[in-house]
Amino acid sequence: MHPQSDTQTVATFSTYAEAERAVDYLAQADFPVEHVSIIGRDLQLDERVTGKVTLPAAMLRGAGGGALTGFLIGWVFGWFNWLNPLIASALLALYGLIFGVIVGAFFGLLTWALSRGQHGYESVREIRPARYDLLVDSAYADRAMALLERAGLATAVHPAPS
Repeated sequence: MHPQSDTQTVATFSTYAEAERAVDYLAQADFPVEHVSIIGRDLQLDERVTGKVTLPAAMLRGAGGGALTGFLIGWVFGWFNWLNPLIASALLALYGLIFGVIVGAFFGLLTWALSRGQHGYESVREIRPARYDLLVDSAYADRAMALLERAGLATAVHPAPS
């Protein structure tokens, strides 16, 4: 489907899975699905609060990230010792882990202290459409609409071009 082609919305669905099922049905009915698009409309931001940010949690998260980073950097630098690469790599990885925990915990504390009162909670954000429109090139729209109506998949029909 070309972005500048004349299209029509032939059905609207509340979930992506329903829209996908309609396109699958059209494909099984030998409809030229290269003329079909699924368009998410009316985007919404959904932010779910997962908990309160506390000082120990911020330091622990920082220490975890620092430990992993320090371990990996120490391990990589340990491989540059040509005589005993396994021992040097393990020792530098351990030193990197310890250093990473300390530095990471400090930066976790610093971040928590600087943002105190502004954003005292953790959350997960998701942007999702409120509905999914099935757009079809105008030359194929009537056939697509008829197939979907016959299968009971056309939940809302909009004959006007989109």
